[in-house]
Amino acid sequence: MDVFSSLLSGFAVALQPVNLLFCFIGVFIGTLIGVLPGVGPSATIAVLIPMTLGKDPVTAIIMLAGIYYGAQFGGSITAILVNIPGEASSVATTFDGYPLARKGRAGAAICIAASSALFGGTCGILGLTLLSIPMSKLALKFGPPEYFAIMCMGLTILTFMSRGSMAKALIMAAFGLFLSFIGMDIFTGKARFTMDIVDLGGGVPLVSMVIGVFGLTEVLANYEDPEKRALPDSGLGKVMPNLGDFQEALPAAGRGTLMGFIMGVIPGAGHILSPFTSYGIEKRLSKNPEAFGQGAIKGLAAPTAACETAAASSFIPLFTLGIPPNVTVAILMGALMIHGVRMGPTFIAENPAIFWGTISSMYVGAIMLFILNVPLIGIWIKLLKVPARFLYPCILLFAVIGSFSINNNIFDVYVMIAFGVFGYFARKFKLDIAPLVLAFVLGSMMERSLRQSLIGSQGNISVFFTSPIALGCFVIAAILFVWPLLRRDKKVEIKA
Repeated sequence: MDVFSSLLSGFAVALQPVNLLFCFIGVFIGTLIGVLPGVGPSATIAVLIPMTLGKDPVTAIIMLAGIYYGAQFGGSITAILVNIPGEASSVATTFDGYPLARKGRAGAAICIAASSALFGGTCGILGLTLLSIPMSKLALKFGPPEYFAIMCMGLTILTFMSRGSMAKALIMAAFGLFLSFIGMDIFTGKARFTMDIVDLGGGVPLVSMVIGVFGLTEVLANYEDPEKRALPDSGLGKVMPNLGDFQEALPAAGRGTLMGFIMGVIPGAGHILSPFTSYGIEKRLSKNPEAFGQGAIKGLAAPTAACETAAASSFIPLFTLGIPPNVTVAILMGALMIHGVRMGPTFIAENPAIFWGTISSMYVGAIMLFILNVPLIGIWIKLLKVPARFLYPCILLFAVIGSFSINNNIFDVYVMIAFGVFGYFARKFKLDIAPLVLAFVLGSMMERSLRQSLIGSQGNISVFFTSPIALGCFVIAAILFVWPLLRRDKKVEIKA
C-alpha cells in the first residue's frame, strides 16, 4: 500500500503540465535520435543538459530519461525499414524486422515492435517500482569496502564487454580514472594534476567532456565518412498485425522482458547484450529455427521487448546504489549531480518527488511512445532523407552553446573541442569511449570509498576481503581479467 500511495504521489508530479510537456519532448527527441543513425542518446543528453539548468531537477530528469528510453525504440524503426540499427541495442531487430519489411509488412513489423516495446517497458518500470525500495534498504547496509568492490566489478564488466581489445578498454578506463583525479583532493583540498590551470581547480568539466567525446566526435567522423542510407521503395503495407501475429509475439516478448530486466540491472553492457541473448534463446526454443532471419515474429518481438525492459531496469542500480550500469545512465547521473542531487542509497528517501515522479513519468512515456510512433512512420521515413551535412552543424552549434552556458566560461568550450579531437582519434584507433566516461563518473566515488575503507581499517587491506559482498565482487572482476588470457592460451594450444 505504501508503494501504491507513493506511486500516486509520483503521478501527481508527472502529470503536471510542465512535466507532461517535457516527457513528451524527451520521448519525441529520443525517437528522433534513434531514427537518425549515428547520433545516439549519450551525445544528445550531454548536449541538452545545459538546457535543463533552469528547470526543476524532476523536470530535467523526466525529459532526459525520456530521451534514453525513447531512443531505444527509435532505433528499431530504421532497423526495420532500412536495415540500419539506429542504436547498438537495435542490431538484433534487423535480423527479422527488415525481412518482414521486404515482404511488404513493414507497418505490421513496426506495430509488433511498438507493442513489444510497450509491454517490455511497462513490465520493466513495474519491476523498477517494486524492487527499488527493498534494494535501497539493502544498500544502506553497504559500507565503503562494498561500494568500492561493486564499482570495480562494474567497471571491469564494462571493459570485458567493450568492443575490440580488452587491453585497450582497460587503458581507456585507467585514463578516465586519471581524469577524475584532476582538481582538488577530496580529503586534503590540495590541487592535483591541474598544471597550474585555475579553471581545472574544480576538475575536468563533465558536460564539456561528454559533449566532446560523443557529440563533436560524431560530427567529425561523419563529415569524413558520410553514411549512405538506402530507403525502402515499397509502402508500409498492412499496418495492423493479425491476431496470430500477436499470439506468436506475446510469449516471446515475455521471455525477452525477463531477460532484459535481469541483464539491464547488471553493470556493463546489459542493455546491448540482452536483445542478442533474447534472440538466441527464441531461436533455440523454436520448433522452426530456420524461419529466423526470414521474418519471424518471435525474432522481432523478443529483442525489442528486451531492449526496452533493460532501459527501464538500468535505473535500479542508479537509484538504489548511486552506480550507473552504462554510459548513458552515467550521463543522466551527472545531470542530477549538476542539479545538486546527491546520488547513493539515501537518494530515494531524500528525493521522493524526483524518484516517484520519474518512475511515474516512465509509465506515461511508454504510452506516449506507442501512440507517437505508429502514426508518424511516414514522417520518420522522410526524416531519413535529410542530408547529414544539414544535421551536424546544428549539433555542433548546440555543443558549443551547451559547453559555454554551464559556467559561462570559454575554457569549457576548449575542453569540449579537445575531447572531441581526442574522441575522433580514439575512434580511429578503435578505442572504446564507454569505459573512459564511466570511469570518469565513478572515479571520485571509487576514490572516496577506497580512502574511507583504508582510514577506517587503519590501512589494513584485509577489509576488502572480510566482507562476502566485496570478496565476491573482486572474484568476479578477477575472473573477467584472467578469462581473455585463458582463451588466448587455448587458441595457441589448438594451433600448435
